[in-house]
Amino acid sequence: MLRRKIESVLQDWKNKPSRKPLVIKGVRQCGKTFSVRKFAGENYANVIYIDFFEQPDAKVAFQGSKKVDDIVMNLTAIVPGATFVPGQTCLILDELQECPEARTALKFFKTDGRYDIICTGSLLGVSGYGSKDKKKDKEKDKEKGTSVPVGYETIVEMNPLDFEEFLWADGITPQIIDRLRECLEKETPVPEAIHKRIGDLFLQYVVVGGMPEAVTTFLDTHDMGQVLAVQRGIVDEYKDDMGKYAPDADKPKIRECFESIPRQLSKENKKFQYATIRKGARASQYLGSLQWIEDAGIIARCYNLTQTELPLDGNADEDVFKVYMRDSGLFLSMLEQGTQADVLQGNLLGYKGAIFENIIADVFSKMGRGLYYFHKDSGLEVDFLMRYKGRCTLVEVKAATGNVKSTRTILKNKDVYHVDSALKLGNYNVGRSGETLTLPLYMAFLLTEY
Repeated sequence: MLRRKIESVLQDWKNKPSRKPLVIKGVRQCGKTFSVRKFAGENYANVIYIDFFEQPDAKVAFQGSKKVDDIVMNLTAIVPGATFVPGQTCLILDELQECPEARTALKFFKTDGRYDIICTGSLLGVSGYGSKDKKKDKEKDKEKGTSVPVGYETIVEMNPLDFEEFLWADGITPQIIDRLRECLEKETPVPEAIHKRIGDLFLQYVVVGGMPEAVTTFLDTHDMGQVLAVQRGIVDEYKDDMGKYAPDADKPKIRECFESIPRQLSKENKKFQYATIRKGARASQYLGSLQWIEDAGIIARCYNLTQTELPLDGNADEDVFKVYMRDSGLFLSMLEQGTQADVLQGNLLGYKGAIFENIIADVFSKMGRGLYYFHKDSGLEVDFLMRYKGRCTLVEVKAATGNVKSTRTILKNKDVYHVDSALKLGNYNVGRSGETLTLPLYMAFLLTEY
């Protein structure tokens, strides 16, 4: 059974005396339903579970009156064996995006306070939670007679397994992870046996990714063919969602945007270019389609900085960005068969840069970090920049070893770029050379200090 960080989030939520209904949003198949049902079963005497996708008839319970007693009466009529006892009952509403009326009812359950509610949804980002077009969301809600219960809910985002969770799944103990943290803090090499083991696991994480079914399949079988079948099945589900939930006029464009990602990252300059989607394409035609994929939690944007200074988000150019998949395993599954073996065996050539940039973007985004890079027409380019220990820090990603000419140039010109520290992630152990700290790729998940 996989150990997930959401478990502590759920426990912290339950420990709050004045807790609000909890809404967990996240990309499809990241483990939301399993984690919530497991937690509820362990912490409540009575659990009522409704999946609005599998049980569309349950939507009628939330139509009409929003009084909690009326909704409870409706649910007890619809769900066999449903028992509501104040203080001992958890109502789980799965695939919440399928029932806007249930979303509206959260306000009334919070005000009433007798029952705990946990909601989950795969596409809440494009259905009112996390969408960047708030005005359009409000207009849609008004048309449907529904509304987002702002102030009456707690919203949490859940990701696929991050690398630390992957290490837990493979039996790596907290003591080993603490030793890695100690080596990072003291800038001392990781003992060779640990270094090799964690390095091997990181390469496995690159190709397996963090989708629970893919991870479980890998741990049970170590058969990459079976893992790939799981991953491609999930990607197909994403495409099905694009056909089901996206506006009709945008469906073909969303698919085109999504399927262009491997080509976008194959370019030397990985800046997202609409012409790569289709010859002659313009931003005005595809901007909304790309936003839909981002709101669905499938991709993350990495913005170019106009200058290398804090705050990073204040210096980001919203019109110039790269796009990365938020799960490296799914990204590799979109490439030709055999790529996974090439990664594990170190046989990749030019495209390995794109793969390892994507995994670091994956790691950073699961940590909750915004993604930024720096590129100038003069040729200067740094893969990522981050706030680390209170300083603007350059981050170079090298699949193997390699020079970092742009980083050296920026560090030599502090009066121009105002940067005096850099991290180089690659096939190294821990070490320092002047202002640059070299780290193994697998240590990216430990860069938590801001």
